[in-house]
Parts: sequence; C-alpha cells; structure tokens
Amino acid sequence: MYIIIEDEYIARIPPEKLGFDYGEAVKDVSKGSLEGKLIDLKDPADDTRMLGKCYVVSIMNVERLGEGTIVHGDGGVYQSIKFKALAYYPEMQEIVEGIVVSVQNFGAFIKFGPFEGLLHKSQIMDDRIDVDMANQRFIGKETKRDIKAGDRVRVRIVSLNLNSSTLEDSKIGFTMKQSGLGKLEWLVRKIEN
Repeated sequence: MYIIIEDEYIARIPPEKLGFDYGEAVKDVSKGSLEGKLIDLKDPADDTRMLGKCYVVSIMNVERLGEGTIVHGDGGVYQSIKFKALAYYPEMQEIVEGIVVSVQNFGAFIKFGPFEGLLHKSQIMDDRIDVDMANQRFIGKETKRDIKAGDRVRVRIVSLNLNSSTLEDSKIGFTMKQSGLGKLEWLVRKIEN
C-alpha cells in the first residue's frame, strides 16, 4: 500500500555542493540519499516502535532543522532535516500485480514495483504442476494452464521479511491459489464466460 510518511534524517552535504544554494543542495542530497531506499517505518502513535520497512518512492518536502554541523576532518556539512515522502509499504495478505521474471524448478520469481518475491510451485494452482524447464514454464496437468516468464499475475503476499536495508535481501512469498488470483489472462477469461 502506498503511504505518506514524515520522518527526520541527517543528510551529509558534500563540500562540492556548498558553493551553491544551500537549501537546494540539502534537497538534492536528501532525495539522492532516500529515494529508492528501504527505511524503517515508525508507528505514528509511538515513534520508538517500528512497524517494518517501507520503500521511499519520492521525497515531497524537505525542511531544514537548525544549523548544519561540521565535523573535524570532514569537509561536508551534516544537516538535520524533516522530510515528507511517498512510500510503498507492502503488507501481509495484500494483493499485488506483478510480472513473472524467471522460472526455476521450485517456483517463479515475481517482480512488483521495486520488489521481487517467490511464488512457490505449490502455490500456483490446485492442480498437479509439471515443470517444463526447457520452455521456462509451469503447466497444470489437468487444466493445461501455464505460467512463464513475462506473464502478468495477481498474487497475495503470504510471507514478508524486510529486515535488511536492501531490496535484494528482502524475502517475500506469494500465493495465487485463491479465487480472483492467478495469471491475468485466466482472470479475463473467467469474466468473459
């Protein structure tokens, strides 16, 4: 789910940016440091409690807090800021649409937004699954439905571990066995019938 977050951060303004408009330099560095990163999401009611991680999509506003600090031996300025940002916060049981990016013997990797997760072959459909690695696809024994790289799918998040600070180390698991989930092509056919 997309959310608006407000938080504080300390931005390091490098010396080469100090000869220009300081306010613009703070905004540029803040955007470069935060956009496209996973950060901790604090509970708005209790800022000591963490709710998990969210992905910063876009910084909307940056406000300087006080004066910057210069540290001995470092030519940069450390500026405390308060920022407002649009972020994506994946939640358990959330339904998302994504693209199958690769097929392995054990399941398919699905990319949705900046994240990638695993759809284990046991979670594809209520049918026996045959693996066709030569053509990079899974085929239902009875239904003859297939999933391959490039297919658009609708899945539900059933496991979520964003404890690290990088997208590559995040672990997300999916299912598409429930009604309303699956390859989008299958869902369109169901509606047409």
